[in-house]
Amino acid sequence: MTSGGDAPGMNACIRSVVRSAAGHKLLIDGIIRGYEGMINGDFQQMNTRTVANIIHRGGTILKTARSEVFKTPEGRQQAYEQLVAADVDAVVAIGGNGTFTGAHIFSQEYNIPFIGIPGTIDNDLYGTDYTIGFDTAVNTAIEAVDKIRDTADSHDRLFFIEVMGRDSGYIALNTGIGVGAGNILLPETHTDIDELVNALKIGVKRKKLFNLIIVAEGNKSGGAMKIAEEVDKRFNHYESKVAIIGHLQRGGAPTGLDRVLASRLGFSAVEALLSGKKNVMVGIVNNEVAYTPLEEAISKEKKLNPYLLKMAEVLAI
Repeated sequence: MTSGGDAPGMNACIRSVVRSAAGHKLLIDGIIRGYEGMINGDFQQMNTRTVANIIHRGGTILKTARSEVFKTPEGRQQAYEQLVAADVDAVVAIGGNGTFTGAHIFSQEYNIPFIGIPGTIDNDLYGTDYTIGFDTAVNTAIEAVDKIRDTADSHDRLFFIEVMGRDSGYIALNTGIGVGAGNILLPETHTDIDELVNALKIGVKRKKLFNLIIVAEGNKSGGAMKIAEEVDKRFNHYESKVAIIGHLQRGGAPTGLDRVLASRLGFSAVEALLSGKKNVMVGIVNNEVAYTPLEEAISKEKKLNPYLLKMAEVLAI
């Protein structure tokens, strides 16, 4: 099943799970709309033909949803009864923090093994270097900012560009480095408006004709709109504009990196179940498959690479 926010590469992962299972002569059902479909018994038998010609498609053929009912003991009991009725031995859940939180609670209450596969553009899960969809989201953001750069350069403007990532700065940091942003404002670091204004003034002295500032949506000092308003109060050399890329980052065909990552994780999830593993997230650490207990994946903080933070600061000079 896929659950939570959609991420490019989920279909490639579904394909990998189904074909890996078929290779072991296992029967597999797709659960439609995540935990909501589990509660309602909305299962669909799948085979290699079901997942043909989907590796390049964004979104998820199994659909996705967030379920408030599953958060209740009654909802989880109903889900369990549906799984038993369908003769389900184990569940592969593709999603993010909320998906794995539900899986962890459910696995403590009922004896059905779960394997989690990290599918979220935010790249915020502990136990894997990359999550499915992250690379595509960064590439989409970079492509959008490159287009904005043309206007910023033509009109000598200051652009505040907001990217997704919830409370994680991974998309913002990598996008900022990729587009050569003058500043990158992250949830993990403190944003000092006065320091930002001083940096802009230094840029003006260096005859910098335009500037791009990447703002993570979870920035503690506010989003791009609020930051722009605060800067305009103190500095008016540039004409400032705000662009919020938004859900464009969620869609589109997955990159090659996301397709390969999704295929590796899907294959490894089936192998993990066959080897007796349960209630773990399968991830990639230092280009090797790694298994992390679901409880750790959702509770431990995944920190930004300090080397990248330092590099971004130096390259913005």
